[in-house]
Amino acid sequence: MILVAVLLLCTLKLVEVQGLRAGDLSADAARQRTTKLVVPAERGAILDRYGTPLAFSVEAKALVANPRRITEDWNDPAVRSQPGSPTPDQRKSAIALGIGRILGLDPGPIFASLTSDRSYVVLAPLVDPGAARQVREAFPEIAEEDRESRQYPAGDVAATVVGSAAWNMDRQKIRGSIGLESALDTTLAGQDGFRVVDTAEGSDAVIPGTTRAEQPAQAGRDIVLTLDTDLQYAVEQRLREYTARVGARNGSAVVLDARTGQVLSMANSGSFNPASPGAPGAQLSNPSVTSPFEPGSVNKLVTMAAALEAGVARPEDVLQVPGSIRVADRTISDAWSHGTINLTLNGVLGRSSNVGTLMTAQRVGPDRFASMLESLGIGTRTGIELPGESPGSVPAREDWSGSTFGNLPIGQGLSMTTLQMASMYQAVANDGVRVPPRVVEAEVGADGVRTPSPTPEGVRAMSPETARTMRDMLQSVTQDGRGGNRGTGPQAAIPGYPVAGKTGTAQQVDPGCGCYSQSNYWITFAGMFPAQDPRYVVALMLDRPPGGDSAAPLFHDIGAYLAQHGAVPVSTAPPRQVPLTLP
Repeated sequence: MILVAVLLLCTLKLVEVQGLRAGDLSADAARQRTTKLVVPAERGAILDRYGTPLAFSVEAKALVANPRRITEDWNDPAVRSQPGSPTPDQRKSAIALGIGRILGLDPGPIFASLTSDRSYVVLAPLVDPGAARQVREAFPEIAEEDRESRQYPAGDVAATVVGSAAWNMDRQKIRGSIGLESALDTTLAGQDGFRVVDTAEGSDAVIPGTTRAEQPAQAGRDIVLTLDTDLQYAVEQRLREYTARVGARNGSAVVLDARTGQVLSMANSGSFNPASPGAPGAQLSNPSVTSPFEPGSVNKLVTMAAALEAGVARPEDVLQVPGSIRVADRTISDAWSHGTINLTLNGVLGRSSNVGTLMTAQRVGPDRFASMLESLGIGTRTGIELPGESPGSVPAREDWSGSTFGNLPIGQGLSMTTLQMASMYQAVANDGVRVPPRVVEAEVGADGVRTPSPTPEGVRAMSPETARTMRDMLQSVTQDGRGGNRGTGPQAAIPGYPVAGKTGTAQQVDPGCGCYSQSNYWITFAGMFPAQDPRYVVALMLDRPPGGDSAAPLFHDIGAYLAQHGAVPVSTAPPRQVPLTLP
């Protein structure tokens, strides 16, 4: 009777399990063995305008271990009973030495990780798959995890533009942290896929043929930049050498295509290695777009362009320029002492007369001057794809006092970035149309289809006639005449190529007194060549060179390379000479 009762109970249980609950139990079992595996998307590359890689990803492995498990395994009585069996620490020492030998690493930190009381340690985060296989074959205690390694073949060249990306443990993929790697992270990263599969009980081994659902990964898109790597390297080298030679704290340089506004080079005197951005002394920011400064006399372009556009002045006009001028409650003087002299408008610009510029600005008037500032993009972001762009600053028109109009026309009391300064001169080079600068030329999908970036709509800042006249007048700055007919920047001249440009010196604010310093300056130069039909625009800024050295020689060095690199035809016309000072 007892046996019958037991069999009856078993029969009832079987009916319940195999009949009433069969579906639920089967579903539970399926859930236990079903695993959703992430299929990582390949990160896109960053290329220069000619397809030279600046950043790309390669497959890598991370070597990981469970120190507690290693200790338990090598302390097992069955293992300890075998003659010659090493102790856990001896085994860990052998593992550390072996990994160090295979990977060329210091075994000390590896041994320290293995002897910690932890269940998970990363011994080497990014290892070549072949080397990782050697380690696993030699030491079964070591496991590997799939990773990606971001490679930067150009090193620190264009690093402040390209930025840096590294493996993110939380997201289990590469994430951008600086520069374009960060700003365009979503585009570069693509979209991970997944596979729903069955795995063997107690392991991650996939049972063949058990894929239940699958969504392929969408690879990230490649980014093609407007930068020219060879030019970028040359500009960076010349900028760093010149900045060091004159003792400036730092400097920046931007080279634009005169017609399209595309950024061909964006360099800073400081940089960093994208593979190890945290190294001491690394400059992670991009001052060319993030750090505004007062431009000084480079901004006199605005006054002259506004005067020409309004028809209140012509290049050959003669102004009787005194040694100083009073604007509201301030007296402004020229950089050199003189009595009343006769300067042509060419001479006011070429010799960089503050007094003559303010006399011209009074003819223009504040409203027309403010309108030209706005048309040239001063005080607004260019919209370039780089992160952290500063708009610079221009006082609101309604806040201008009488003395404000004694500062702005000569480039004090407002600020701009090196990129904005280059964009301002690009408008003159492009017959009056300012094309907002861009650094991304196109995107390329995994299928190889290239999608050009939208071309920004140009802004008409001045008439073509005004722009052409400005290019002629700006050549006065680089002419090397005698006495009063010598411009302030003849060192910028490039033999065989007429250069139109402007020097600038702006006093920095002394934080101690809140007034302008008498010893610290921003030194600037912006220009274009060939002057009649410009191909390149170059803008330069030097921060506090002790001797106040001009940036014109640096323009010459960069321009000479550009002329050769771009195969610019040499001009056979004699250098332009116009009178700047009259008797």
